[in-house]
Amino acid sequence: ADIARSEDVTGLFDAAIAAFGRVDVVVNNAGVMTLGPIAGMTDEVFDRMIAINLRGSFNVMRAAAGRLGEGGRIVNLSSSVVGLLQPGYGPYAGTKAAVEAMTMVLARELRGRGITVNAVAPGPTATDLFLDGKSPELVDRLAKLSPLERLGTPGDIAAAVAFLAGPDGAWIDGQTLRANGGVV
Repeated sequence: ADIARSEDVTGLFDAAIAAFGRVDVVVNNAGVMTLGPIAGMTDEVFDRMIAINLRGSFNVMRAAAGRLGEGGRIVNLSSSVVGLLQPGYGPYAGTKAAVEAMTMVLARELRGRGITVNAVAPGPTATDLFLDGKSPELVDRLAKLSPLERLGTPGDIAAAVAFLAGPDGAWIDGQTLRANGGVV
């Protein structure tokens, strides 16, 4: 589904419910990132990040809020760039900051339904999204930002998501977990 299109998201939830009878956990993970200074960012690049990272996340949260039952879990993906606020990340950080704000608001709006809404904000993680266009020297320098002196792995992020989606995360609600090895 193209999560930027609300009708696609509705269809995705309809298909999941038709196949499995219900939806218990939603991991809101789609995202795109284009780096560059704010002054040089084109409308097209900005609009694409807004469409996927912000509107898409909103569409999924909205659909999940109406479809999840008691004990459901929504885990949104943000980014630790929201805390780092590095030059070149402005529009991307803006979309992810909005996801963090909507996470807290939705958690409060779902009061009394037993549904938790949280976000995981990965730091530098060895994925195509992070590595694309970066020199090995830059990747090494960014890896050393962490006191653990390494990039995160997809497994590190999956473990944080699994914690929030599972029974051990039942008392965590409206929070953003910065899974970044201590970068910020």
